[in-house]
Amino acid sequence: MATTHLVFSYGTLKSGEPNFEVMNNPSKGRSTFVGVGETVKRYPLVVASQYAVPFLLLVEGKGENVQGEIYEVDEPKLASLDELECHPDFYHRKKTEILMYEDSQGNSIEPPEIKECWVYFLPRYKPEMIDLPYLKKYNSISSDHPPYVASNEETDLCLIMELLHSPREDGTDKIKRTEKP
Repeated sequence: MATTHLVFSYGTLKSGEPNFEVMNNPSKGRSTFVGVGETVKRYPLVVASQYAVPFLLLVEGKGENVQGEIYEVDEPKLASLDELECHPDFYHRKKTEILMYEDSQGNSIEPPEIKECWVYFLPRYKPEMIDLPYLKKYNSISSDHPPYVASNEETDLCLIMELLHSPREDGTDKIKRTEKP
């Protein structure tokens, strides 16, 4: 039996958002929508950069119980998500408790279930990012922030990340990038 993982998507990988095709594309692995939930602990979800990228800052107890979608993914899909999120060089993937309150059919779950999911956090960020407005739920088009600017060859996510992050612990400020075919 193949290994699967639960992943919590709070940003552009959600259904109806600009990067959902990465989650949904079967050529890069399998994903199955499991349900809707929110983080058990509070975290700051902010939108930053000229590209209006959502970032979940790794600061427990500050911010909101962030809402999102839960997916079961196989190893190839997890690898494609890691590539998109520049894990581990920019975002860090961390097991996190998610309170699932709605199943894949939209039915309420009573009582809600706690699921251990991989969540992509931003552990290093510019100090002023913590002072940005916190969101409970992200949508790429919102009156709360400018619209998300989709990645392309000139503005791929790893480049955006290089522009935003604080220096690494090893003193460098470059992100390792994989070459695209």
